[in-house]
Amino acid sequence: MSDWSRPVVHWAITARDPEAQRAFYAALFNWDIGDGPIMAIPAGIGSPEPGPAGHIQQGDRPGVSLYVQVRDIHAALTQAVDLGGEKKSDPFDVPGGPTIAFLEDPEGNALTLVQQ
Repeated sequence: MSDWSRPVVHWAITARDPEAQRAFYAALFNWDIGDGPIMAIPAGIGSPEPGPAGHIQQGDRPGVSLYVQVRDIHAALTQAVDLGGEKKSDPFDVPGGPTIAFLEDPEGNALTLVQQ
């Protein structure tokens, strides 16, 4: 019997300062992020349709790894650094795949920009 797909259906960002993280992600990706102890982030447009939703919540130990598609990887990487992120790599082509760049958000969470 064939195995079945296990797609990502939700994600979360845990932050020591959720308001600051909210400002970073809202500015970088134009995300509409809700208020409250669980800051809901609705699914966006993209693949898979409509894409997984997520949230930000407070916690003592931050942790997440996001791969977010952007239109212009060089501009997004520059903007991320301007917003307090830290560049971990220049953009590079994945053989047979997209162009990606590694960075960390202001709390040190891994973040990968993807340009198709």
